Amino acid sequence: MSNETEVMRFRLARMSALILGLTFALLALPVVFLVASFLGATMLAVPGLLVMVGYAWIWLRFRPSQFIVHRGGLDVHWPLKCVRIPREGISSVRMIDRQSLKQEIGWGVRVGAGGLWGGFGWLWTKRRGIVQMYVSRTDVFVWIERDGDRPWLITPEQPEDFVRALSW
Repeated sequence: MSNETEVMRFRLARMSALILGLTFALLALPVVFLVASFLGATMLAVPGLLVMVGYAWIWLRFRPSQFIVHRGGLDVHWPLKCVRIPREGISSVRMIDRQSLKQEIGWGVRVGAGGLWGGFGWLWTKRRGIVQMYVSRTDVFVWIERDGDRPWLITPEQPEDFVRALSW
């Protein structure tokens, strides 16, 4: 970013094939419940509606819609919230592949939403503790190291451009 007033916007990356498959399977679940309830299994109507409410909550509060890099740092936008990470609080940003990620964190357990449109929330890891995680792919990630705070693991579109923009 040569111009300090320039703002660069990056959407969440397209889903990998695995996450896309899981998303389609999970999206079919409330449809099956609701169709079954119309065909006589009325007890499935409430679970179908609850699943739909849960999916809406994931879309609105867990799945980020865009990452905005600007001279002040990084803004992460969801439909119902926004988080700002000041540039001064970012110690490094880099691309990391799946194998390098495993070496960095050891094994981990996701706490939050997973499978539907990606994995969002916390990733509790053996080596790094809790990591903020907002991923839609399983091959290439961006690791943001933060001074005195949890690292972030994200998958913006055009990860090379994102890292370059946030690294200046």
